[in-house]
Amino acid sequence: MATYGFISLGLIGGSIARAIKKNEPDANIVAYNRSPESLEEAISDKVVDVAVYQTAFDNGDYSAFSDCDYLFLCAPVQKNEEFLEKMKDSLPEKCIITDVGSVKTGIHKCVERLGLTSRFIGGHPMAGSERVGYTNSKATLLQNAYYILTPTEDVPQEKVAAYKALVESFGSIALVLTYDKHDYIVAAISHLPHVIAVALVNLVKQSDYEEGLMKMVAAGGFKDITRIASSSPTMWEQICMTNTDNIRTLLRDYINYLEDVDTSLEKEAGKDIYNIFDTAREYRDSFIVAGSGPIKVSYLLTIDINDEPGALAAVATILALNGINIKNIGILHNREYQGGDLKIEFWEKDDLEKAVTILQAKNYTIHVK
Repeated sequence: MATYGFISLGLIGGSIARAIKKNEPDANIVAYNRSPESLEEAISDKVVDVAVYQTAFDNGDYSAFSDCDYLFLCAPVQKNEEFLEKMKDSLPEKCIITDVGSVKTGIHKCVERLGLTSRFIGGHPMAGSERVGYTNSKATLLQNAYYILTPTEDVPQEKVAAYKALVESFGSIALVLTYDKHDYIVAAISHLPHVIAVALVNLVKQSDYEEGLMKMVAAGGFKDITRIASSSPTMWEQICMTNTDNIRTLLRDYINYLEDVDTSLEKEAGKDIYNIFDTAREYRDSFIVAGSGPIKVSYLLTIDINDEPGALAAVATILALNGINIKNIGILHNREYQGGDLKIEFWEKDDLEKAVTILQAKNYTIHVK
């Protein structure tokens, strides 16, 4: 029976712990979390077997982790490094130490400094949700999402293979990279897009009319490409301060690219503009359609409904009676890029497919994005 330790039990840590318990009911899970409520909920759910509370942890009592086969560091990046330094002498030699942070350079440098390179495999599950905390964790959160592993050169290959198999048991797609390659990749496909989305939203805010007309009609494509601007400012401050060089390098390249676009517009070079859009369209269409990556696939549909009292409630009731969980529902006031006037978003692909079948059988006109 394996023992798994967790430092912080939020959305990601909780989801990993749930996935482990689902696959290994006899697994022993030990967890520390600052919030006692989350620990008590996890014990009640029979996900956590041994809870380590704040007082014991602050007093340096790490004995509960002394038999761990794996230790998952799920706190913010800087805290993970601090916790690891304090706990390193309490962990057994057999223990593989890992983390779930979206930036890997800092933790790898910390591991080198602490002499733990033979026992560390960095991890980055590229999954998430707008909802945070253990309460919103679920065993299926990691399914079909890339889970990037960044082992040090000193970790035995059989340990890497075992951890890879563990990750794949969650339903994740394991991908092994060096930590520097990981940080450059996520800067390009996650960190820079967040910076750009935030800049675009702030640009519109500053450019809007006093009546707020831009904000009023902002929907369709604008809302899609700026959705990630709603992410946690605290988390993104930490990411930008820990992956700074990669973000700045790519940001300068992006600025240069925008300047090239501006030059084409100034010269009224229509062919150049066409090529810019055509090249992007062709490359974008080649992307793998999956739930992996930091910008998640949305399972949503739009539906034509009559403008009359009870129309929205009727649709919601039909779905509820069929056991379909709705993530979000609302009226669309701008349908520039999609049909229908009621938008419904679901947590799972299966719920979307079931909803389409049921609503079409009720003679509703459905538009699936």
